[in-house]
Amino acid sequence: MQQQSILLPMFALVGLTFLVWVRMYQLRIGYLRSNRINPDKYKLRQGYEGVPSSVMATSDNLMNLFEIPVLFYAAVLTLYITHTADSLFVIMAWTFVSLRIVHSAIHITYNRVVHRFTAYFIGTLVLWCIWARLVYTLTQ
Repeated sequence: MQQQSILLPMFALVGLTFLVWVRMYQLRIGYLRSNRINPDKYKLRQGYEGVPSSVMATSDNLMNLFEIPVLFYAAVLTLYITHTADSLFVIMAWTFVSLRIVHSAIHITYNRVVHRFTAYFIGTLVLWCIWARLVYTLTQ
């Protein structure tokens, strides 16, 4: 049962990534339409000067979801393939995902850096603990 359970937090993180992606496009397309801006203006990242922070924060958050979480996906798939997932790994995985949800919620709403960084930092520490325990488990 733990082997299947370890996949659920991964699916939840994929779901979060999808929701942020949808929100980013809602904001971007809305901004372009309401300001009658030609999308070609934004071919390169440096073309985004003057774009509202709410639009940029959501875009930045989507990029964040493809940085540290890549290590989470690798850990979960390793746990699943090696049949080493147990209840502690599942709890740690859900903790990481929960903190990523908090991080994203802060990032795409009021975006207070200290709050966002706290969620990011604690979540990333949990991820390093997952990896440390995974390496220990697989090398014993």
